Amino acid sequence: MTTSSASARDTDSLLERLGLRVRSLRSRLDMTRRTLAAQARISERHLADLETGRGNISVRLLDRIAAALDTEISDLMETAGDRTPEENLVVEFVRALPADEQKQALQLLHERFTLAPETKRRIALIGLRGAGKSTLGVKLAERLGLPFVGLVGVVERLAGMSVAEIFALSGETGYRRLEEQALFETLNRHEGCVIETGGSIVSDPGLLGTLLTACFVVWLRTEPEHYMARVVAQGDLRPMQNRPDAMSDLRRLLDERDPYYSQAHATVDTTNQTVQESLSALLQSLPDHMAANGHGTAEPGTGKRTHVDG
Repeated sequence: MTTSSASARDTDSLLERLGLRVRSLRSRLDMTRRTLAAQARISERHLADLETGRGNISVRLLDRIAAALDTEISDLMETAGDRTPEENLVVEFVRALPADEQKQALQLLHERFTLAPETKRRIALIGLRGAGKSTLGVKLAERLGLPFVGLVGVVERLAGMSVAEIFALSGETGYRRLEEQALFETLNRHEGCVIETGGSIVSDPGLLGTLLTACFVVWLRTEPEHYMARVVAQGDLRPMQNRPDAMSDLRRLLDERDPYYSQAHATVDTTNQTVQESLSALLQSLPDHMAANGHGTAEPGTGKRTHVDG
C-alpha cells in the first residue's frame, strides 16, 4: 500500500467516525437531521453527507454543529476508537444517566479514585457581590496558610482583558468558557486554596458540579439590603443608577439562584455580622481537616472547632 492510499484510508476512517459521532449525539438529543441542520445553519444535504462519512467539512461549520449539539468540537472529534473498551463502557454508562445522576456518578468516581479528601484543602466561596467573598476569602486564606485565588482575576489574566471587554467581544458564552478554563487551571495548580468565585458561576451546572466535587463550597449570604449597601460602599454606584427597581431585581436574582447556592456544603449568613464574627462562623463551618494547622481545635465529642486566636 502506498503512503498516499494509506493516508486517504485514514482520512476516510476519520470522517466515518466523525459522522457516527454527530449522528449518535443528534439521536441522543432526539433531534431530526432537519432540526440540526436548521440550528447549525447548514444544508440538510451537507449534514447528511457528514453523518454518512462521505463529506468533508470546514472547522467553522463543525463548530456550528457542535454548538447546536451543545458540545465542543473536541467532543465531536473524540471517537470510540480513541478509547479503551473500559473507557467506552464508562462513557456510555454515564451518558445514559439523567443529568442529576451524572453528577452523583462523578462525585462517586472522584471520591473513590482521587486523593483522600483529607489531603485536599480547597475552599470555594460562592454568593452574590457584597456577600463578603473577597474580604473573608483573603482573611480565611491568611488564617489557614493557603493561597487566595480570585477566579475573576484568573479569567482576566487568561483573556488579557477585563470582564467587561470579554462580554463585549464574546458574550456570556465566551466568558463561561474562560471561567471553566480558569477554574480547572486553579484546581490543577492547587490542592489547597481559598477560591473566590464570581456570583453567577452557579448558573452553569457543569461548573457548579465541579466546585461541589473538588472543593468544600460555602455560600456566603446576607439580606438584599446588605448586598446593595456593601457594593455601593465599595464605590460602585452602578446597581442603583437609572434603576428604580434595582432592589426588586436583586431579590428576583436571589430567588433564581437560591436553588443553586443552597447546594453548597455549608452556608454562612453575614447579615449584621462584623468581619471577625463572619470569619469565625466561616471557620466553624469547615470540616476539621480544613483547619488542621492549629487555627481551630475540635471540642471533644462534638466535631466542632473552637476558634483560637493565634
